[in-house]
Amino acid sequence: MDLYELRTYKIVVGKLQEVLKLYETEGWPALDPHKDKLVGYFVGDVGGMNELIHVWKYTDDADRRAHWAAVYANEKFMAFAAKLRPNLISQENKLMVGAPWGPRP
Repeated sequence: MDLYELRTYKIVVGKLQEVLKLYETEGWPALDPHKDKLVGYFVGDVGGMNELIHVWKYTDDADRRAHWAAVYANEKFMAFAAKLRPNLISQENKLMVGAPWGPRP
């Protein structure tokens, strides 16, 4: 059964545009070798303001752990992460499995 990871980064008020630009110029290129597991990136619009949300899909927890080990071993990504962190208030991760009905990516 596939495993989905929902990551929500709460951004310091007033820093969202800066974070989006940093992702566009440094984060996204650094993630290029790791994008095969990515479902999508989203920005909170109503309710959860100042949030950057991303969803990842894995075959199982071992696949998830291997994915993040590879991301964290990527020097370009870690340099980007060091610039990103001061703009974050918090990070929340949720692991989910699909319900037995309905479409899934």
